[in-house]
Amino acid sequence: QVQLVESGGGLVQPGNSLTLSCAASGFDLDYYAIGWFRQAPGKEREGVSCISSGHITSYADSVKGRFTISRDDAKNTVYLQMSSLKPEDTAVYYCARRDFRCVDRSTDFYSWGQGTQVTVSS
Repeated sequence: QVQLVESGGGLVQPGNSLTLSCAASGFDLDYYAIGWFRQAPGKEREGVSCISSGHITSYADSVKGRFTISRDDAKNTVYLQMSSLKPEDTAVYYCARRDFRCVDRSTDFYSWGQGTQVTVSS
């Protein structure tokens, strides 16, 4: 069964760090790009970061320099290291896959996980 499962969310204070994990099962991660997306209450889903099967990375302007995406294909897992967190980073974070390359449109991704809540608050 193809599945992506996010974990690592939680409540953190502004300025602190958190690492999210996206664990893949039922398929070989080597051939897929993985994107991280987030959705805050009352807002549209937005792309956060993506890593291609060739390990090429991309980031939304709002997280550049603060977030780092990486992948461990041997563990079938993609990570999102988030630092200098801000209240506006509060959202449910999702991961999803697509073949090989990253693209801007979230609708081109599939096999979405159930999401993990990140809350940044003092």
